[in-house]
Amino acid sequence: MFAQERQQLIVELVAASGRASVTDLAERFSITTETVRRDLAALETAGTVRRVHGGAVSPERISTTEESILERTVQRQPEKTRIAEAALALVPQGRSGSILIDAGSTTEALAGMLAARTPGSSSGTSGDAELVVITHALPIAAALSGEPGIALHLLGGRVRGLTQAAVGQSTVEAAGRIRPDIAFIGTNGISAAFGLSTPDPEEAAVKAAFVHSARRIVVLADSSKLDAETLVQFASLKDLDTVITDSTPSPALAAALADAGVEVMVA
Repeated sequence: MFAQERQQLIVELVAASGRASVTDLAERFSITTETVRRDLAALETAGTVRRVHGGAVSPERISTTEESILERTVQRQPEKTRIAEAALALVPQGRSGSILIDAGSTTEALAGMLAARTPGSSSGTSGDAELVVITHALPIAAALSGEPGIALHLLGGRVRGLTQAAVGQSTVEAAGRIRPDIAFIGTNGISAAFGLSTPDPEEAAVKAAFVHSARRIVVLADSSKLDAETLVQFASLKDLDTVITDSTPSPALAAALADAGVEVMVA
């Protein structure tokens, strides 16, 4: 196969999946990783891919790109549903406990499933049997408000329209005063070199506070987030306990997660 033909196939692969790793491309085309890197360098010069640590991503995936929560909710729905179902199995059932649900489309799917799981009686349950749910996201609060068996706590702050979530110093300070059993965290990117990241500094500050506050950190990230890096880091891989995704991570990311002692669940 000529280099030009191979490079066109690489562009098509990156466009289809959003990313491609050096090792995967080397195996696919039976070439050395050095040859892959030369191909990616040529393609980056042509503007058809953007190189990142360990591979390449679509040129549209720049570090400050961020879609609204409404746009993200309708994307990759089957994958997000599977991830949310796996996360739901980790939520305490039949006894009291506390969880934190971060803003995001996959975490919002989890909230919807949690609402559907609660008892149907409007009379609720006794206080010591309630599950305490903490969130700063308006769509998640709306989904869980008034549900029997759930004691909802909404963290305040300035509501950011793009994500419909509270941000700012008051939100960060409120997060520092709680200690939930599990925090379900969303992310815009998770990579071996940069950890977890999101485009907005205020969102990143709140997410970092959540990561530091909870006893167990469970990240919900569909495969489009794997190997992606956005502008602001809010956690390292060693801060995590579990990552739930819909596809096996690339070899580099899988190795980094294993080294950090992170459990990976593929839904």
